[in-house]
Amino acid sequence: MRLLLALLFAALLAAGCGSAPKKGAYYADDGPPESVPEGLDQVPDAVPRDEAFNRFANKPYTVFGVTYVPVVDREPFKQRGLASWYGRKFQGQKTASGETYDMFKMTAAHKTLPIPSYAKVTNLANGKSVIVRINDRGPFHSKRIIDLSYAAAVRIGIAAKGSGMVEVERVFEPPKKEARAEAPGEVMIPKGAAPDPQAAMPPAPRLAVIRTPVVAQEAGALWVQLGAFSTAEAAASFRERAVRELPWMLEPIRIEDGGGLHRVQLGPYRNREEADAIAAKVRESLGYAPSIVEK
Repeated sequence: MRLLLALLFAALLAAGCGSAPKKGAYYADDGPPESVPEGLDQVPDAVPRDEAFNRFANKPYTVFGVTYVPVVDREPFKQRGLASWYGRKFQGQKTASGETYDMFKMTAAHKTLPIPSYAKVTNLANGKSVIVRINDRGPFHSKRIIDLSYAAAVRIGIAAKGSGMVEVERVFEPPKKEARAEAPGEVMIPKGAAPDPQAAMPPAPRLAVIRTPVVAQEAGALWVQLGAFSTAEAAASFRERAVRELPWMLEPIRIEDGGGLHRVQLGPYRNREEADAIAAKVRESLGYAPSIVEK
């Protein structure tokens, strides 16, 4: 049993997969199913709906000496970090919600999001997303933020690897397809094509050539650089465009001046893995490939 509700449901005790020793990409005592159902990668997203919060699974609880206080509101929430998944070891066992764990459904475990609630989980390395229903607690490991069901891990491409950098965003209703009209005077950049700064920006002021996004290291932090411009006005104009084109960004987009150039940058990031993942998502959003360098 992955997670037990303690006496009178006042606290939760974990047999937590976050503490289990790992072997290769999987936990030594867990892993994928012996046989994978046909069409598993086609299992639909969980459909968000308004549900009453579980009476017992949202109380403060302590695991491995750490106390967690679940959220009991309907406020927006975003988080970025490492996702893992749990499989056959927990198949058929009770989750914190009292429901039976089914690794072939779109569910997940989170330390503090309400039970039940819904979240969109996006793999930052490839842009693949899935919507899951939070019905369990965990993972109780300092470096991981969410445990996905095996089906959800397959959908976003982390099942084979065992983990991956993701963004978790709480959702409250079925997502709507966004139709973005081209603004007057704005030129859309086709996917896979290098940006043309003369087309993407107003004719005045004149821009310097937009350089390929790079990750630059400053004072121990990592930055994703989107472009360098000869004037502050041009950099500010491009920054506004980047804000529109990168709505998933949590960090501010800054302009760094120096050496006669005005550099538009994202960050800072704590490590190379996170910076690489963001650079890959920038490439997907803006249509030109980033390169990684150290300064």
